[in-house]
Amino acid sequence: MITLDSVKVGTELPPLVISEITRTTLALFAGASGDHNPIHIDIDVAKSAGLEDVFAQGMLSMAYLGRFLTNWVPQERIRSFEARFNAITPVYAIPTCSGRVTAIEPTGGERTATIDLAVTLADGTSTLVGRAIVALD
Repeated sequence: MITLDSVKVGTELPPLVISEITRTTLALFAGASGDHNPIHIDIDVAKSAGLEDVFAQGMLSMAYLGRFLTNWVPQERIRSFEARFNAITPVYAIPTCSGRVTAIEPTGGERTATIDLAVTLADGTSTLVGRAIVALD
């Protein structure tokens, strides 16, 4: 287990492997988030847009990254959290969240760590990349 006082540049956080993204996952997230864009839940709409199937909402991947962070530090230690979407997450994908500490520095009277974040699929596709700054003490 990684303790906050043992974190150094290069520390890899324990990965979070997400369960398979199913149609039920997409429907439940649509209800919870209010993102009812039919391209995420209606295969006919997805096909009419030239896609083979529906795909996950981008914010679902960001929510998984949020869970990944709060599995490691309490929410009140997160100072910033941002992400950029790179690729779609297809239905039935199994995403993995990962993070690596890239900097530790004093910021505003506290010691903070900058963490590069990613969500990747089994085939190596990076669907989301981001960065977070967390207070270590």
